[in-house]
Amino acid sequence: MDDTDVTGGILNQVPIEIAISVGRARPQVRELLKLRRDSVLMLDRRVDDPVELFIGDKLVARGELHELEGEQAGYLGVRLTEIIDLREAL
Repeated sequence: MDDTDVTGGILNQVPIEIAISVGRARPQVRELLKLRRDSVLMLDRRVDDPVELFIGDKLVARGELHELEGEQAGYLGVRLTEIIDLREAL
């Protein structure tokens, strides 16, 4: 098995964490100090903008947030719309 073969082997069983970024807030310090329960921070993205998926600090995909149905009702999922070549990203 060469380095590019990812279809088998023990590495396929290693769990990884993927962070999903929905946007960033850039409040001024005075605004940050005023935050209270139920305060709302405005993000730099709109509701229908794509989210970004990261492994560590590497962008690996983009997608759309979706509320799941059925047994997973109430949970969020991400429908992938773009996948970065993982061999290049990692």
